[in-house]
Amino acid sequence: MFISEFIEYLLLEKKYSNHTVTAYKADLLAFLEFYEREYEVSDIKGANYSQIRSWIVSLVNAGISNRTINRKVSSLKTYYKFLLKIEQIEKNPLAKHQALKVSKKLQIPFSSQEVEGVLEGLVDDKDFESVRDRLVVELFYATGMRRIELVNLRLSDVDMVKKQVKVLGKRNKERYLPLLESVCGTLKRYLVLRSDLIAGREIPFLLLTKKGVKIYETLVYRVINGYFSKASSKVKKSPHILRHSFATHLLNEGANLNAVKELLGHSSLAATQVYTHHSVAQLAKVYEKSHPRNKK
Repeated sequence: MFISEFIEYLLLEKKYSNHTVTAYKADLLAFLEFYEREYEVSDIKGANYSQIRSWIVSLVNAGISNRTINRKVSSLKTYYKFLLKIEQIEKNPLAKHQALKVSKKLQIPFSSQEVEGVLEGLVDDKDFESVRDRLVVELFYATGMRRIELVNLRLSDVDMVKKQVKVLGKRNKERYLPLLESVCGTLKRYLVLRSDLIAGREIPFLLLTKKGVKIYETLVYRVINGYFSKASSKVKKSPHILRHSFATHLLNEGANLNAVKELLGHSSLAATQVYTHHSVAQLAKVYEKSHPRNKK
């Protein structure tokens, strides 16, 4: 079935992250399980569109969202593209597949006041967790990095002299993000407490738990959700919303869309333009207040 070769291809040639490759593999294995159960065939290489469509229908009937189904089918489509590339099949069974319709989710960013409200509550500069949590909030809001990027930050990625941090993004692309003076201040306090916590042990990762091991994604989510639940009434309170807030606030203040794209680590402007919705709304308010004809 060439699944192991496909995984190697994603890692080495496409340079997808381990996280992304794990998701692709899980999607493939899920289809394989369905295919074996329904058609009593263990090689998905020969699956046709009708059989794949029956899998899609089963996912819909199971109540799985169209967005998730589209991602699973996209994984399968990429697998068949790979088989086509290495001449194991003559036609991609998903070549003409149309993605299921997905309603656009409007991500509502935190206001700058909500972010400041959270930071004002994190003033204890002697407690390790308080300082670390403040640093987590500041890094998200000041750089717009992704949760997995933050989790994987290493001590060696931080340059206090140049006031920047190196981030390893999707497809292992590196980018350098500037650090505000306020973030550098929190970082210095954190590094002192971190050094005391691990007592001479060498741990390459920047952000640690109170037990002195690498921080993990679920904990980062809990940190953001916990603090912002006290400061915001918005339904969704996650690291991604802080990333969204970073981009939206920059655009509201007149930042160039291309510059924001580079900071976010997007491969195309299309991905960044989703953040312009609230910027346009802000622009409309300014326009209504300022245009001479509207004052009449």
